[in-house]
Amino acid sequence: MPADSTPEPGIPGEPGTRGPRRRAKGRRRKPRAKGHRGLLITAWTAAGIVVLGGTGVGYVYFKLNGNIKSVDIDHALGTNRPGKVDNGSENILVLGSDTRSGSNQQLGGGADDGSARSDTAMIVHVYEGRKKASVVSIPRDTLIDRPECTDTDGTTHDPASGVMFNSAYTTGGAACAVKTVESLTGIRMDHYLEVDFTGFQKLIDELGGVEVTTTKDINDPDSHLNLEAGTHQLTGQQALGLVRTRHGVGDGSDLGRIQLQQAFIKALVEQVKDIGLFTNPKKLYDLADTATNAVTTDSSLGSVDALMSFASGLKGISASKMTMVTMPVQYDPADPNRVLLDEPKAQQVWTALKNDKPIPKAATEGTATGEAKGVITP
Repeated sequence: MPADSTPEPGIPGEPGTRGPRRRAKGRRRKPRAKGHRGLLITAWTAAGIVVLGGTGVGYVYFKLNGNIKSVDIDHALGTNRPGKVDNGSENILVLGSDTRSGSNQQLGGGADDGSARSDTAMIVHVYEGRKKASVVSIPRDTLIDRPECTDTDGTTHDPASGVMFNSAYTTGGAACAVKTVESLTGIRMDHYLEVDFTGFQKLIDELGGVEVTTTKDINDPDSHLNLEAGTHQLTGQQALGLVRTRHGVGDGSDLGRIQLQQAFIKALVEQVKDIGLFTNPKKLYDLADTATNAVTTDSSLGSVDALMSFASGLKGISASKMTMVTMPVQYDPADPNRVLLDEPKAQQVWTALKNDKPIPKAATEGTATGEAKGVITP
């Protein structure tokens, strides 16, 4: 797809979140930065499918086990971290990423240079009892103070002030992303899951698509998406376009895209449980193969056995038991392309999660939203 020289929102050091509020006929942005948003569901589904795929033996088990990539974040971060909370809850940082190589490069465009970026970050808090969860999306364009961090190769990266949140991953990969989230929230991340968007698209196709209902037309050539208002069975390509579109809905911001992502995740979580995978062993294997290839985990989840155990604690959480919010932010008055943490309200969120309590509604009232809520209905 041809592109002009307009910087893609969300790239550190370039214009970001809102920009001119243009719809599908507005300016075109570099395609190389698209496609790796809203991919929590791939990690979620990977865990659930691995539970089923793990019932196999021999070749299947070792093949799936060999698919899983892991990083030793605990070793990289050392002991200077928030303490573990012993209240039966767990916190998982889920990132959506692309590697700028191979099939990811074909989907996202741009140079095949092997570089990586993450533009989607979600903190998944699983409550004691494993029957409900809260998900907090962190806008990539949030200006933060990034702490000093050491990546998994042992390289130490200097701290930086007033930089975009997604610069943490660009700078030092998974370990620096986790370090930044822990510094921002004061909450220890018990696990880490990273998902690439090539696997996301393939997984949706292998699941047979996902049904969503849109209340408005969505037309965004930048994300190859054209949906009339109504009910649709989305293919993998359409689903990828939906979770990455920003100009076809709301105010054209990344915050609006987050609202679409959250609605899509709920729709897929609700539908995936009704697929009936046990009746088709080949489909089951294909799904497990795709899912395990799509994720990178922390080292404690880096095996089929570990993912099976982890997933057993998630599969009972239905869409109705998932609370999804965006980290409280306000548009930066000095730069409408950026957002700033609303610290008093954000603290309400972090305090609730630390204490394994529901996020109070007051924590997100009066914050920047993106104005895309309700575009996708259950």
